[in-house]
Amino acid sequence: MRIVSAGEILWDVFPGAEHLGGAVFNFTAHARRLGHEVAFVSGVGDDERGRRALRRMEELEIPARFVRVAGEAETGKVTVEVDAAGQPAFTIHRPAAYDFADLTSEELGALLSPPPDWVAFGTLYQITRQGAALTERIVRAAAGSGVFYDVNLRPASYEEGIVHRSLGYAGVVKLNDAEAAELAAMFGLPAEPIGAFARALAERYRLRGVCVTLGERGCVLLLDGAAVEAPGYPVRVADTVGAGDSFS
Repeated sequence: MRIVSAGEILWDVFPGAEHLGGAVFNFTAHARRLGHEVAFVSGVGDDERGRRALRRMEELEIPARFVRVAGEAETGKVTVEVDAAGQPAFTIHRPAAYDFADLTSEELGALLSPPPDWVAFGTLYQITRQGAALTERIVRAAAGSGVFYDVNLRPASYEEGIVHRSLGYAGVVKLNDAEAAELAAMFGLPAEPIGAFARALAERYRLRGVCVTLGERGCVLLLDGAAVEAPGYPVRVADTVGAGDSFS
């Protein structure tokens, strides 16, 4: 498949270590490892972290053609604190270079030629007017492609209007159980059982698929009207950073 994704690329800064990430970037990296053709739209700063990010993209065989080197801000970073259960707390530092990503008309044409099978995006990137506008440009120009939306709510990085608009673009949506509860309250949908929430969300936004991850309890997937619940299985948790992105 050919997948076009747009969103944040940033460094997850742990005590004593840094790892390149960002939800949409992680998704893109996993898709490439699975053998798909990918194109990624974002921005890095003209700084040491930005240069390291571009080198890592090359190692991962992710083309950097549509990653803008932005002089307006530093390469994105998130400070991560992990508790004893492996659950992370994120401090997102903004503005970041990915907030200044952009495409010329010629670049947009090249990005979507040939037309992608899927367009993928998340929420955090769209909290800025520029990020929201660029996401909309790509989705509208790629009419006919499948659209995958990873809800991925982060504190101070989402608004009801962004989520509503993104659900309207989407064909398949992925979120976790905490985000499902948030969306249920936000849009007046049933929160429990999770299968009922997924069906109500799909009906409200005419979605082909809704997947809700449930941590140790597994996941629920609604696809083309059919629902399945898959149980979890025990693993030793180091930390959960990026787990949802690999699931996507």
